[in-house]
Amino acid sequence: MNGAARGPTGEGERGPGCITCGDVAVRMRVLAVDATGETARCVDAGGRRETVATALVAAVAPGDALLVHAGVALHHDPGTAPVPVRGGA
Repeated sequence: MNGAARGPTGEGERGPGCITCGDVAVRMRVLAVDATGETARCVDAGGRRETVATALVAAVAPGDALLVHAGVALHHDPGTAPVPVRGGA
């Protein structure tokens, strides 16, 4: 690694994306949380839905914003504005 600081979206000298897989983190809105609290059904701004592992972040609730990479929530931001969703999901 070149030592450049990288933010949660992977921004750095090499451009956006994970240095391992090339994916970028996506901001998603929580729609529902499973009974165990270990996964949440989420939607991104384009309306794509995904089940996300939430074990690495604090407890989530419907409406919360998450930063998701490879199906795993890496950052929980409950105080942010809702993720706008095309089609009103």
